[in-house]
Amino acid sequence: MNGVHDMGGMHGMGPIVEEDNEPVFHHEWEGRIFAMNLAMGAWRKWNLDASRHSRELIPPAEYLRMSYYEKWVAGLVELMVQGALTTRAEIESGVPSAGSMKAVPAMTVDKAVARVTKGGPANRNVDVAARFQAGQRVRARNINPVGHTRLPRYARGKPGTIDRDHGVFVFPDTNAHFLGEKPQHVYSVCFAARELWGGQAGEKDSVYVDMWEDYLEPA
Repeated sequence: MNGVHDMGGMHGMGPIVEEDNEPVFHHEWEGRIFAMNLAMGAWRKWNLDASRHSRELIPPAEYLRMSYYEKWVAGLVELMVQGALTTRAEIESGVPSAGSMKAVPAMTVDKAVARVTKGGPANRNVDVAARFQAGQRVRARNINPVGHTRLPRYARGKPGTIDRDHGVFVFPDTNAHFLGEKPQHVYSVCFAARELWGGQAGEKDSVYVDMWEDYLEPA
C-alpha cells in the first residue's frame, strides 16, 4: 500500500545517523516487545507479512511519532484483537475479563530458543519456472496496491537489469492477507541511480533491489 512507511526516496526525513557500537536493544522494554511478538506469533493466527502490514496501517501522524518498537506494540495489539486472543477492554485495563479462558502458552522456553535459532525462512523448495534470466532488461510495474506490498514506490515504472535469481520465496502481497503463499522467483534487480533519482545522482552509482516476479515485466 502507499503509506508513510514507504520512505525510500522521500525528502524531508533528515539524515540517517549511524551509531557506533549500536546495541541490539536501546532499552530493556524493546527486548520484551520483540519477545512478545515471537511468543504471540507462535499461536499461528497470523504470519510475518501480516504482522508487517499491521504496522503499515498505523495512522501516518502516529507512525512518524512512534519509535521502531512502539510500532511493533501497536501492530501486535491489533493482531491479537483480530485473532481473538484478547479484547480491547483487556488491553486497556491490563486485566483479563471475567470468565475469559486461560490458555497454555504456545511458546515454551525450548521452543523459543529453537525459533530464534532457526528463524522463519520464506524460501520454498518448489518447482516454479523462472520468467526472467540474469542480464535481462526489465521494468518494475507501476502499480499502487491497496494491501501489503514490498515493491518500493521509488522503483515503480523504472527500468533495470536482472543481476541474479535468488530462488523461490513466499509472495508477501498475498501472504499478508491469507490469500495463499503464491511462491515465485525473487530477483536482485540493478537500477542505475540516475533512472531512480535523475541527473543529480552519481553517474556510476547503482541500486540493487530484491523484487518478486509479480513486480516485474519485460522492458
